[in-house]
Amino acid sequence: GAVYDNLGDRQRALDYYQQALPLRREVGDRAGEATTLTNMGLVYDNLGDRQRALDYYQQALPITRDVGDRAVEATTLNNIGLVYDGLGDRQQALDYYQQALPLLQEVGYRAGEAVTRYNVAMIHRAERNLDQAVDELEIVVDLDRQVGHPDLESDTAMLEQVRQERARGRRAT
Repeated sequence: GAVYDNLGDRQRALDYYQQALPLRREVGDRAGEATTLTNMGLVYDNLGDRQRALDYYQQALPITRDVGDRAVEATTLNNIGLVYDGLGDRQQALDYYQQALPLLQEVGYRAGEAVTRYNVAMIHRAERNLDQAVDELEIVVDLDRQVGHPDLESDTAMLEQVRQERARGRRAT
C-alpha cells in the first residue's frame, strides 16, 4: 500500500490497505491496525476527501493510545489537526496540535515537534497573531538546526517573512 501511495496510485494503495486491515485485526496486531488506519487516512487526505481521512484518523487514535505508542499518537493528532485546518476549523486544528506537542516533547521527537509547531505558527499567522507566530517559528528554526531538518531553509525564510509582516502591521498602526 505504501509503495503504491508513494507512486501516486492512491486507489491501488487503498486496495492493499483494505486487504491488510482485516488481517491485522485477525492476528491482533493493534499497532499495525493503527498504522494501516492512519495510512488510509493519509491517502484519503491526499485525495482531498478530508472527512473520510478524519474518520480513519479518529479510528486510529484510540488504538495508538491503547498500545501506548506516544509518537504515533502525536503524529495522528497532528494529522487530525491538519484535516481540521484544511476544513477551515482553525480552533479545532489548534486544539489537536496542542495535544500533540507534549507527547512529541515527551518522546523527544524534535523533528515532529518542529512540524507541529510550524502548523501552530501558520494558524497564528492566519489569525493575525503575528507575535505568537514568530515565537513558534523561532522555536521551529531552533529545532530544525538541532536535528538537521531539511526544512531549515524554508522555515527560516517563513520566520523572516512573518517578522516582516509583523513589522509592517506595527508601522500601519
